[in-house]
Amino acid sequence: MKDEGGGASKSTDPASGSSAATDVSLREHLAAIRDGDLRFQQERDRRYSEISVEREKALKIKEEADRAALALAREIQTYKDEKANELREQINSERGLYASKDDIVGAVEKIEAQLKPLSDYVTTQQGGPRAITGTALLAAVGGLATVLGIIVVIATYMAAH
Repeated sequence: MKDEGGGASKSTDPASGSSAATDVSLREHLAAIRDGDLRFQQERDRRYSEISVEREKALKIKEEADRAALALAREIQTYKDEKANELREQINSERGLYASKDDIVGAVEKIEAQLKPLSDYVTTQQGGPRAITGTALLAAVGGLATVLGIIVVIATYMAAH
């Protein structure tokens, strides 16, 4: 096809493979794709920036929480130390109030030594070791317990003062 000026005109027929309409629409299409890519990249950059800002905020919150946790741990440890010291002082102050095992063993041995003649007398009066009745044995044990109790009270009183 030739136009009136003698030159070749561009075909607008899509079957010809190239036309001004195809060139324009391809350019528009590529420009639209490029525009979409730019918007996508801007959105991605904006999101990365937002994530970075939020990450910084979270890090600040974490650091503040760590400081608070350390302060609380120090408080708890101080409280535990104070209570342990109070308990230690209480134990040390009560240590002298109670009779020790050795004190009690010594007191029982003294009481047994003092009651031995009585026990021997009762045994001989009853007719030998087999003749001790349950009542006499109970009375002897009760007397022994009473004397032992008095000795423990006296030892505790003397240890406290």
